[in-house]
Amino acid sequence: MPRPAWSLYAYQMLEPHEQLDLFACQEVRVHLITRQLELGGSIDRTLCGTLLPARPQMSPVELQVMRDERLCPLCKAIIDAQRRGMNPIWPEL
Repeated sequence: MPRPAWSLYAYQMLEPHEQLDLFACQEVRVHLITRQLELGGSIDRTLCGTLLPARPQMSPVELQVMRDERLCPLCKAIIDAQRRGMNPIWPEL
């Protein structure tokens, strides 16, 4: 069975900016979002389950974001698990 290819290209970064919705994360955190939608997945949430703001500002994920202290710890744990080839550990929403 072939090993699934893993790449940061599969994700987008939700950049913190002045627009924080009532339902979004109130901390200044960098969250990650899957670029391609999954069947049965939620399209309005980040990897860790945080709701997206109404007008999210997204950008490509660079390698240095993995060392950014503002990166959400749960988003980082999910990325690390996927990098090791484990099945996605999506939070139950």
